Amino acid sequence: MSNRSLSSVMKLSILSVALAFTSNVYADPVKAAFVYIGPTGDHGWTYAHHKGVNHLKEMMGDDVIVTEVENVAENSDSERVITSLARKNDIIFTTSFGYMNPTVKVAARYPDVKFEHATGYMRPTPNISTYSARFYEGRHVLGKVAGRVTETNVIGWIASFPIPEVIRDINSAFLAAKSVNPDVEMKIVWVYTWYDPGKEADAANALIAQGADVLFQHTDSTAAMTIAEEKGVYAFGQASDMRDWGPNAQATGIMNDWGPYYVDRVQAVLDGTWTSTDVFNGVDSGMVKFAPMNKNLPKDVRNEASRAIIDLAMGKIHPFTGPINKQDGSPWLAEGETAPMGDLLGMQFYVEGIDSLFPN
Repeated sequence: MSNRSLSSVMKLSILSVALAFTSNVYADPVKAAFVYIGPTGDHGWTYAHHKGVNHLKEMMGDDVIVTEVENVAENSDSERVITSLARKNDIIFTTSFGYMNPTVKVAARYPDVKFEHATGYMRPTPNISTYSARFYEGRHVLGKVAGRVTETNVIGWIASFPIPEVIRDINSAFLAAKSVNPDVEMKIVWVYTWYDPGKEADAANALIAQGADVLFQHTDSTAAMTIAEEKGVYAFGQASDMRDWGPNAQATGIMNDWGPYYVDRVQAVLDGTWTSTDVFNGVDSGMVKFAPMNKNLPKDVRNEASRAIIDLAMGKIHPFTGPINKQDGSPWLAEGETAPMGDLLGMQFYVEGIDSLFPN
């Protein structure tokens, strides 16, 4: 064999080894884990995340291995579960506000693992990202519908925990309802749970007994929708389309589309481009969507809601635009002023006109 031929063989051999090594590196699938507050069958918040994960698996195929853990309480159990997952996964998505501190603690111990915390705000280490959606934009649209269709002028709200996300949504919906119906009032029942069909049903019945003929919920089961269907009142789906439980009751509802975000973040791990970010997307990006509007709604109500959706998507309107006072009458936003992001992210007050006692 000539020196030239030997040299060619050696080069091909080296190239083959290099290609094999590169192939092995990039062929390894990303191991992604998801921690859920409720069951994937809640047909609400957790179900929406589960649908996002299904989209992830469909889009990335063999490039991702997914683990999902349901019904993880927001206590010491969550830190134990997240720690266990950190030992064998590349990226972990913790999908409830109460997982914030446990996520931060575990991330500090596992710097090579990526962590994504939904609805949180703490990123003390470079391996944590936070993500959420501007749900209050969706509530603005629903509030307009509620203000138009209520006949009793009483809107009921089943609330989970008094965190800024929930308070923002209450205020946004109330302001929107008030803008089209100055006589509207809002009754609020705090159930201090994300998922408890029994408590949610009791709250729905209590609100209807107080005169509410439109129900909002910031809880995860379909119980309130079922009660609304039975009692002949309107309700709005939470996080997912709940019309199967209230074909006549569901006026519309906000739906959370997490799928594209999950694909983007897992692909970033695969590509080696993942960095710590804070994402707060809304109607414009499609992270907040809407269930089909009930055909029984008056045409002008449906049209008004559709215009609001378009205006939100185009950035023409902001749900928190002054003048707006706080519940105690003190000024918050001046005429034409929009809410600063810090006020939104840390919101811990009702706006003027809500007569319910602010929760401790």
